Amino acid sequence: MGHEAHAVPFDLFDVWFNDAKNKEKPYPDAMTLATADAQGRPSARIVLLKEFDQRGFVFYTNYESRKGSQLGENSFAALCFHWKSLEKCVRIEGAVTRVDAAESDEYFASRPRGSQLGAWASTQSRAMTGRFDLEKRVAEFTAKFGLGKVPRPEHWGGFRLVPDRIEFWAEGKFRLHDRQLYSRDANDAGWDVQKLFP
Repeated sequence: MGHEAHAVPFDLFDVWFNDAKNKEKPYPDAMTLATADAQGRPSARIVLLKEFDQRGFVFYTNYESRKGSQLGENSFAALCFHWKSLEKCVRIEGAVTRVDAAESDEYFASRPRGSQLGAWASTQSRAMTGRFDLEKRVAEFTAKFGLGKVPRPEHWGGFRLVPDRIEFWAEGKFRLHDRQLYSRDANDAGWDVQKLFP
């Protein structure tokens, strides 16, 4: 195992992500989010990456959704990006925390008004009798807020996955893929870097 205190996987992710934004259409920011409940039962879905930096990878959702509830029970999760056109994949694992309210407010304010109203109207992951249930709630909140500012609902905001493992996978001929694993070292002072067998 090699130790590279200055090796920053976020720089490599930035290079790959920018390449994906140029070549992977649509949704280069789409990532699989895997969570598990308190009993360890897993669930996976696609969410969109909204920002990343050395603090971690951020996505937004309804805190009362299934994924939000599972993260409340078990704060560990995994992300997976698959960019087919690049023949590359990034796997990320770590603990998840809520972003602060000011950060969620700022992102919510940048969303289109229809998406803001949708955050109020959708009781995400709960059953409805038909599409009209949702349309009725959208109409109710449209009337409630009129032409004024739509505030962020308390049940909606961001999560940040703080990685302790990031694996970069690149397609190789004859399935001899290139795999490089970054793991936070024991003192959280840097990253250990390993090449893995495909």
